[in-house]
Amino acid sequence: MDTVSVEATSARTVCAVAEAREAARGFLSALRPAVDPDAADSVVLVVSELVTNALRHGGGAYTLHLTAHPAAIEVAVEDPSSRLPRMRIPDLHDGTGGFGWHMVNDLSHAVAVTPTREGGKTIHALLPR
Repeated sequence: MDTVSVEATSARTVCAVAEAREAARGFLSALRPAVDPDAADSVVLVVSELVTNALRHGGGAYTLHLTAHPAAIEVAVEDPSSRLPRMRIPDLHDGTGGFGWHMVNDLSHAVAVTPTREGGKTIHALLPR
């Protein structure tokens, strides 16, 4: 199977995360052979977390790249901030977060952060298909 990819770009909007999830669902539903439903749910969750973090901590804009490989789905989210993600102790009391980066790393086979030429970063997550 050749790789298949889709790209979505957004500036901060109220529904940017929902749009990213819908783009991921549409991308996954078009793949043949079909992606395992549990794997598809994991991809959508990782897309949601990475886009949310890009909007919240990365300057309010993102570009989403999804690529299907024979045995994996690659999620890549680019944002204009050079600030690297970091593990935090999840906040169980005040609701300030800390769960997403752990989740992305737990659901993915591999995660990498690469700088962009423009000074931002791209976070790549490789998930089982």
